[in-house]
Amino acid sequence: EDMITRAYQSFSAAFGNHPTDVCYAVKANSNIAILQCLAELGAGFDIVSGGELSRIIKAGGSPQRTVFSGVGKQDWEIEFALKEDIGCFNVESASELNRIAKIAERLDLVAPISIRVNPDVDPKTGPYISTGLKENKFGVSAIQAMDMYVRAATLSSLNIVGIDCHIGSQITQLEPFLEALTAILSLCDELKRANITLQHIDLGGGIGVRYKDEQPLDIDEFAGAILQAMSGRSESLMFEPGRMIVANA
Repeated sequence: EDMITRAYQSFSAAFGNHPTDVCYAVKANSNIAILQCLAELGAGFDIVSGGELSRIIKAGGSPQRTVFSGVGKQDWEIEFALKEDIGCFNVESASELNRIAKIAERLDLVAPISIRVNPDVDPKTGPYISTGLKENKFGVSAIQAMDMYVRAATLSSLNIVGIDCHIGSQITQLEPFLEALTAILSLCDELKRANITLQHIDLGGGIGVRYKDEQPLDIDEFAGAILQAMSGRSESLMFEPGRMIVANA
């Protein structure tokens, strides 16, 4: 518990006064006691299923501070998340966007959404845990994202709140994160010109840990570089660390 607490607090504190949500990736370890510990520390959560949302609720976590990621959201899971007042859906495709809009309309609710953009960045990690290159199955291109945001802005059952990217797992270098952020900020500026303003930028998780001889990122250096790139910008930050919170514990 002490190690989990220190890992969470060191990450959270590194971003200082910049509004930052640290949403623990439940898939890293969904043990109820661990979720309860993190909820009590003030963590948000990142989920990929309705079952994980049930576990967060049972552990005393807040659905309003939870992001629902993943490519396989079923209709009942979307409905459950909407009724529990989910903080945000990270949308992975145009078809998913339409499905969430229809379900929210049927329930007479408004779905908060961000779109997962694939920034075509090499995370310099293993080929099977890389998710940010254009040949990977996750997220949409910047061009597709632009079209989806413009469409979402016309739908009364959707509320655009952010933008999301997640480039891979077990990343031990800073450059891929900064490259991805540069691409995302460029898209944010393009959206602003189209009168679409985002509240948050979600840079996902994927920060590596030491298993054998890896040299993990220095979290203060990581945060400092991100904050420098965000200088003068109003968007809040969101991260979805999992492995780096629980692996060493």
